[in-house]
Parts: sequence; C-alpha cells; structure tokens
Amino acid sequence: MVLRAWLRLDPENEVYISLCGFQLKVVAVDGNLNVVHQANVQFDSELPEFRTQGGVHIHADRLTVTSPVLMWVKALDLGLGKMKNAGFDFSRVRALSGSGQQHGSVYWKKGTNQVLRDLDPGKSLHELLQNRFTVPDSPVWMDSSTTEQCLHLESAMGGPQRVADITGSRAYERFTGSQIAKVNEYSPIISLVSSFAASLLLGQYAAIDYCDGSGMNLMDIFSKQWDESCLLATAPELKEKLGTTVPSSTVLGPVSAYHVNRYGFPEDCKVVAFTGDNPGSLAGMRLQEGDIAVSLGTSDTVFLWIKEPRPTVEGHIFCNPVDGTSYMALLCYKNGSLTRERIRNECAGGSWEVFSSVLKSTPIGNNGNMGIYFDSVEITPPAVGVHRYNNENKKVAGFPAQEEIRALVEGQFLAKRYHAEKLGYKISECTRIFPITASFVPLSQVLSDVFNAPVYTIDVANSACLGCAYRALHGKTDEASMSSSSLTFTSRPMLQSLDIIIFSSAHFFSL
Repeated sequence: MVLRAWLRLDPENEVYISLCGFQLKVVAVDGNLNVVHQANVQFDSELPEFRTQGGVHIHADRLTVTSPVLMWVKALDLGLGKMKNAGFDFSRVRALSGSGQQHGSVYWKKGTNQVLRDLDPGKSLHELLQNRFTVPDSPVWMDSSTTEQCLHLESAMGGPQRVADITGSRAYERFTGSQIAKVNEYSPIISLVSSFAASLLLGQYAAIDYCDGSGMNLMDIFSKQWDESCLLATAPELKEKLGTTVPSSTVLGPVSAYHVNRYGFPEDCKVVAFTGDNPGSLAGMRLQEGDIAVSLGTSDTVFLWIKEPRPTVEGHIFCNPVDGTSYMALLCYKNGSLTRERIRNECAGGSWEVFSSVLKSTPIGNNGNMGIYFDSVEITPPAVGVHRYNNENKKVAGFPAQEEIRALVEGQFLAKRYHAEKLGYKISECTRIFPITASFVPLSQVLSDVFNAPVYTIDVANSACLGCAYRALHGKTDEASMSSSSLTFTSRPMLQSLDIIIFSSAHFFSL
C-alpha cells in the first residue's frame, strides 16, 4: 500500500487529526486510516451560556440565523481539553485538518493576526480572543435573509445562469457572498468557518481552500481564483479581506506555538487547509471518479464526482477536495423522507414492512405509471404539487396503492439521475452508488435500477470529520513530494470495508 511505503515509522506511531461539525467533533486516525481516538463537544448542552438551539440563534424574522463565534472557540478549548484529560498523546500527531459548516463567515478585528501569533499558553483560547471579532454572531448556512443581495448579484452579473457559469451555483441566500454583502461590516479579514478554525490552530489567518471557497458565489471554479466581477458586485476591497485561495491539500504551516506548549503537539505538526463539511464528507466516504453518494433523509442529498461540470441554476458545483482536476456536484431535494412517510401512511397503513413488500412485488417501470411528488416547494427544481401520469402520458388524479408507492420512489430517483446528468455526470460501467442513510434494501434496489449501477453499503460515521483526518494525511503526503494520484486511500481501503448488498441493475431505465 502506497501510504505504508511513505511512512518511515510504524504507522501506528503517527496520528492525523481533524476537527469539525455543528457539535465540535474530533477524530484521530493512524497511518493505516484506522480511527484511534474520538471526542465531541455538544454546543447546546455543554456550552449553555451561549443559549443556542441546535448550535444556532434563530432571529425574530425566522430568516436570520447566526452562531456565536466565541462558542466555537470555547468548544475547541473543551475538545482539546477532553483529549488531554483522556491521556491522548498529542506528540504523535503529524498533521491535522478539519471542516466547518459550509457558507458561514467570521469577521476579524484589526490586529488579531498578531494576537493569534502571541497567544499565552497559560490561558484558554476563548479568554484570549474575547472581543476580537467585529461581528460576535456569525451568519451560518441556515441563514436565508439575503434575498435582496442575491438579486443584486444576479442582476449585476447578467442573470442567474451567468453566476452559475462562473461560481458553480446561482446566487443563493445561504451562500457566503450574499451574507458578506448584507453584514456590510468593516473588517480587515473575513474567514469562512473552516478557515477560521484552521486559523485558531495555525496561529495566524489561514487561507480559504478551493472547495469551501467554491461555495461562496465569489470564486471562479475553473480558474480557482476570486472572480473580480463577483467581488465588485458584493462588497468593496473584498479581495484583500478574503486573502488567497489554495488547493485543499495545501500545508498551511506548522501548528502554533500555543498548541505546542499547551497540549504537547510536536513543533513539526502540520496544519493542512480546512474545508467545508460537504467536501469533507466526500473525502470521508472515500469516493472516487464515477461514484455517487445518496443521503435519504428529511431532505435528500446527492454527492457526485464529476470531471466535466456543466453548471446550471439547479444544483451546485464545488471543487473536489481529493483530486484537483475534478469537481464535486451537490443536489438537494426538500421532498425526501417526509413525503415517503406520507405515502407510506396513506398506502401501506403506516408500515415500512408493507411499503417494502409492495416495492418488491411491483414491476420495474411501474407499468408506465409515473409520479412527481412535491408536497412543499422543491429546491431542485423550484416547483410544488403532486402530478401523476399513466402509461399513455395522460395526467390522472391518483393510482392504486401499489402503483402509488413505486411511482413515488421511482419518480424521486429518476429526478436525481436527470439532474445529475444535467450537471455533467456520466454513468459508466464503473459507476457505484453509496446510500448514506438508506432505510431498507428495496429503496436501494430501486436506486440501482434507475441508475443502472450497483449499490453498496459503507459503514462511515462522522464522514466529514473522518474525511478531514484522511485529508491531513493527504496533505502531509503531498508535502513529501508524492502526487495526489498515487494516494490509494480513495479506493483500496474502501473496498475492504464494503458489503455489496444490491445485485446487478435491471438496466431498464434510460434518460
């Protein structure tokens, strides 16, 4: 295995660590990618003084959503303190990385870079960084109060498709560019949540990585540089405030003297660029070219590894955290498990077992009957309503219970395939599908049928955090003059941890 060939010591003596999450999570892996330590800090219960719910403050307008910056800082204090109290040997850590929730932003006060360099190891971070932020509560990904700013950006740029062509997404309320435009607060440096967290460990302002930077509506995803026209339409002097963008495997520098003296990190421990939680998850699941990850939850989410992206106004294209020549596409659907539960209640007496049995017994293609089920306004595409069509392509009011169940599931998965291919995804004989939270096998079988590809299960907990521990090793390996393409953690180890559960596809669907 290439990784073992690179490590000059016994891999078990070297540890790679990552920190990330809504709660703060810590995962440490050894040189063989085995998890050797985990810890977490729950924001609401362990930091009650910040009075958050789900780690956030939802404001009176129900649109503005923020998180206290010092809560994140104090969580890092607690997390590292827990590890120290548990006897974790920080001297074994060779590199660290992490992820933060995408689309959040942090606004530093003038002079804080020097404060970060001169931190007193006898005091906690949250003591030392009191009053060092121009905006005490950071806007986060849940904030949707920036419609006006999004409309302004799209108008200035020539429309939503033009914004998508450059940045990978049309202007979205939850994206960082519109948040910056709304905050409109003077700050010499603006970080993402990810680069903010890296800064705390690096002891100076950290650069924004390509992947998280591509979720801002400010970066050209092809040149991987800030787009001047987007910056100009957002805020003055923004390029200087954001700093440079860097590849996701970049070693930003050694861990700060503060952490060396307070916790015992080695002086040569490297800080690898932090990224967003979605790119972190792609790395944590060890996806590779041709793979699809599907999360089936309240909202359904699809991750795709793409070589030749075609940005549209529906869906997102981000830079890839593992392969600098590839991209990561993300699709989100609001009508997910809640819609499936409604049909289960109406057509299967509230029983998943009956629902499952119906899926097994009804034919692939549902005898030509299809349905579109948008109980609430959908994200991809922005539409609402339930629409059913029979095998003569005529709209009908309803289906028998058995056909209703299969029409729902096939319709949801056909939409995922359709939008994936619009973004540039190409199904091939190498395509593999990984359901992250599939409820039961029949759903996965339909997924396999629709995509004409095998479906696998993979046991990955805390995928974003785990992925960034992998990325820490990735960055350290790159620094040792090995190319990213020689790393095998994206393929071979995953195949050792898989259980194939879904058969070969029926090759029925084609779009």
